[in-house]
Amino acid sequence: MRWALVKVCVAVTTMVVVAFAVPLGLVIKEMARDRAFSNAERQAAAIAPALSITTDRDELERVVASAGSDAQMAVHIPAGDGKPAVEIGKRRAVGKDIAMTRRLGRASTAEVPGGSTLLQPVALSSGIAVIEVYVPEAEVSNGVGTAWAVLAAVGVALIIGSVAVADRLGVRMVQPAQRLAEGAHELGEGKLGSRVPEEGPTELRQAAVAFNSMADQVVQLLANERELAADLSHRLRTPLTVLRLNAASLGDGPAAEQTRAAVEQLEREVDTIIRTAREAKPQTAAIGAGAGCDASEVVRERMDFWSALAEDEGRKVRVAGVDRPCRIPVARADLAAALDALLGNVFRHTPEGTAFAVDVHNAEDAVIVLVSDAGAGIVDPEAAMARGRGSGNDGSTGLGLDIVRRLAESTGGDVRIGSSVLGGTEVRIWIQLDGRAPVRSGHRGSVRRRRRSTVAR
Repeated sequence: MRWALVKVCVAVTTMVVVAFAVPLGLVIKEMARDRAFSNAERQAAAIAPALSITTDRDELERVVASAGSDAQMAVHIPAGDGKPAVEIGKRRAVGKDIAMTRRLGRASTAEVPGGSTLLQPVALSSGIAVIEVYVPEAEVSNGVGTAWAVLAAVGVALIIGSVAVADRLGVRMVQPAQRLAEGAHELGEGKLGSRVPEEGPTELRQAAVAFNSMADQVVQLLANERELAADLSHRLRTPLTVLRLNAASLGDGPAAEQTRAAVEQLEREVDTIIRTAREAKPQTAAIGAGAGCDASEVVRERMDFWSALAEDEGRKVRVAGVDRPCRIPVARADLAAALDALLGNVFRHTPEGTAFAVDVHNAEDAVIVLVSDAGAGIVDPEAAMARGRGSGNDGSTGLGLDIVRRLAESTGGDVRIGSSVLGGTEVRIWIQLDGRAPVRSGHRGSVRRRRRSTVAR
């Protein structure tokens, strides 16, 4: 917008300068010509009285010398009364121009090499004499070049001045718009304290007021949602207390220990939700250099937990690729929550006896975790990858796969749903190790393009 205003102002000012400077320059040129010929007329008028008194050559030569120069003036006296024609000074005009002036009886001009001549007729008793005054081209254009240079300088100064004014006006309009755009970007990046100065033209001030009001409402809505999340999570403490007491009375055994561990983990998750909502901070801190977890260790731990339930339901379980360390830039609790969401989906959405598998592939710049089952599969993967829609069954919130998606995208990876070699569903988690967007081909679960869509199952 700023440069557009400058360009428009330059164009308009240039047209105005041309519209006034060109005619003014032509007028100046014509005035210089009139001035030169007016001087020539005065010189011719100084000789005319002497012609009416005498036609003697010697006398007239002295008069011409006193009036000007015989190099620029000439007198043409016709023959008459028995006297020959007299030519004084340097003649430049051709004979037909002199004859035409005598016939017309009025002053005229004629073009000659190097300039022009003024031919002034003077009536004598013997005929009509013609006074010729030479006007050089340099005298006709004297001062015109300087005047045109001054006009050009004034025009350039006007254009520069208009550019400066347009630039200031553009800055006054553009800067508030830039601040508004920067504020919108900052708000989009999560900087909820971003506000825009209410400055500039009326329209931009109104936009800034609306933006600040919107930002305040967003902050208030988020605060209300955090309070609501904390309150709802706090309500879970009572049934969790009952579960913990009941789990304590189960006695000994693997199932009892797993139940008590699950209740303790649930209590920790609820406490984390309440604390995070109250403090308005992310659930997990940013992963720094050297942080993260061992994916193989987390997979083995969670599979040990789910294998007991799989044994009770007669499910075959296969785990591959966890025999060596596999470091990833993801918090341990986040990866565990993502695996629990996927494995919980297997138990929830497939019948008892359905086999499932977890594979870990350690590539050069990424780690791929595949969770597959031998169930009926997903008819519409696109619909399943929509946050909050779920499967339509009881107990399905549609948020499980969204947890997985956010974990993968936090590293620059993504999540895809496909068909597994077991015949059912395969969920592939691509965890990028260097933070770059994945661009891979050739693997069954490889990324073809980064998908921003959210996922749900």
